Amino acid sequence: MSPYSNLERIASPADLRALDRRELRVIADELRAFLIESVSKTGGHLSSNLGTVELTIALHHVFNTPEDRIVWDVGHQTYGHKVLTGRREAMSKLRHWGGISGFPRRCESEYDTFGTAHSSTSISAALGMAAAARDRGEERSAVAVIGDGAMSAGMAFEALNNAGDMDGINLLVILNDNEMSISPPVGALTKILARLLSGSTYNAARRVGEKVLGVAPPMAELARKVEEHVKGLITPGTLFEEFGFHYYGPIDGHDLDALIPTLSNIRKLKGPQFLHVITKKGQGYKLAEADPILYHGVSKFDHTSGIQSGKGGGKLTYTQVFGDWLCDMAAADRRVVGITPAMREGSGMVRFEQEYPDRYYDVGIAEQHALTFAAGMACEGFRPVVAIYSTFLQRGYDQLIHDIALQNLPVVLAIDRGGLVGADGATHHGAFDLSYLPCIPNMVVMAPADENECRQMLYTAVCHDGPTAVRYPRGSGAGVAPVKQMTALPIGKGEVLRHGGRVALLAFGSMVGTAREVGDALDATVVNMRFIKPLDEALIVELAASHELIVTLEENAVIGGAGSEVARVIEALALRPRMLRLGLPDRFIDHGDQGQLLASVGLDTAGILASIEQAYPANS
Repeated sequence: MSPYSNLERIASPADLRALDRRELRVIADELRAFLIESVSKTGGHLSSNLGTVELTIALHHVFNTPEDRIVWDVGHQTYGHKVLTGRREAMSKLRHWGGISGFPRRCESEYDTFGTAHSSTSISAALGMAAAARDRGEERSAVAVIGDGAMSAGMAFEALNNAGDMDGINLLVILNDNEMSISPPVGALTKILARLLSGSTYNAARRVGEKVLGVAPPMAELARKVEEHVKGLITPGTLFEEFGFHYYGPIDGHDLDALIPTLSNIRKLKGPQFLHVITKKGQGYKLAEADPILYHGVSKFDHTSGIQSGKGGGKLTYTQVFGDWLCDMAAADRRVVGITPAMREGSGMVRFEQEYPDRYYDVGIAEQHALTFAAGMACEGFRPVVAIYSTFLQRGYDQLIHDIALQNLPVVLAIDRGGLVGADGATHHGAFDLSYLPCIPNMVVMAPADENECRQMLYTAVCHDGPTAVRYPRGSGAGVAPVKQMTALPIGKGEVLRHGGRVALLAFGSMVGTAREVGDALDATVVNMRFIKPLDEALIVELAASHELIVTLEENAVIGGAGSEVARVIEALALRPRMLRLGLPDRFIDHGDQGQLLASVGLDTAGILASIEQAYPANS
């Protein structure tokens, strides 16, 4: 008999709504066990999904989904939602090439009402849906499920501010308070929540209220009002009620006997409602409960013995190269400070925080603030280094232009996850930075070919008296050990790696290794361009005069990317060679193994050779 025999009978949320709470508790146990086994085979987000099992079941049991809309903030906690909405069997290919996404996608299911993967968008989206329902005269609910980490972003409060002043909407915001985002949460709001909810004053007030209500029923209403008044003075409910929401909670997010009646009652109410639930990240799996960060995003592992964290002898990742460089740089220059928007582990800053806690700033999930905060420190003579993913830097673009570049401030952007990142898919690919960075005046933009060049470029950036960006990919590089001695590179100068015949390959960053293979196959000239801005225009002119075909290679959108800048230089020449620009196509690229994704867009060795042969046949 299958260990998931009850869960396997759930084909849609309608089946959940036919069950009583005892049966739902069985479903919760099986769903949690299924998620542990399933994710251990595919990889993915584990701790966050184990923490929302009961909440997911309760929401689909109480609300008439998909007619009622549920928007999951970030969306990395929706595996249980996927299982309960007809995608249980598809979980075997979760985040794999051709399989389902690890995040909600509108094209994947009608139950995925809004595509998410970046933080703090849920309240805005659900509010838009609630307003649309009101304007159409439709009686349906909109629910935003947002984690406490996501509440550190200004966008969430912009949405709360708007919602609290909007008439006639049926909106429920659920704060999933698990005291964690990816890294430990930061900021004043997080500390207020933790302090007040654990404080003796609040707990004493609750006990007094419960005692009065139990002993003197005729005084129940008065006692309730008194308790609510006292609670309003000492709990975060005051904050959200000031925004115009009716606040309820906190309640146990793993207790279906508390969740279901509370949600059922709130569903009947009109106007903006706010429910505060307390959950535990990794709930029900002792290993994940003990180390929710380790089990936040996992590769395949044995779920019976857990993740084996012993270090292997593999190559350094670019993230590790950055983390080591930052510590070395901080030791050499007291002006250097490190800033991250809530990505301490992902950006490689754990060691830096430990060794230089007074120079480490985690500003929460607030990319816009991170950049302007860095600009402020730069104004005072510091050398801020902002560690940020390419896809998250997009959220601070105005601040980069207006607050950093316009004032020509020496802020270093250490841009991780440039190019295709793999299983997280379209929402996390760093596909656009080589298009949106070089167009900004005063910017210097670099992309390393290997680990040592990454270290030297970072040093070059911190020595430059203006805004700089070093863009490097996810994972490891060619295996070139970083040299301890740091040497600044000449800005705007490329490097010829191989002299060849009619074809010149101008490669940027992660494409240099592949360009070497193609160059060997074609007897072509191979150039590591190093700088996207300023370009080595003199080298381009020289190559254009001595080659019949110029090929640019970049792991970035081909429209407006580095190849476009090379084309601009060549177009100004009187005698121009033919040119072929290769990069990411004008579409969003799905999830899968990085190698598979590169091959799918023709950026592997075979694909590049085929494109060159098609554009410039060898016998032409």
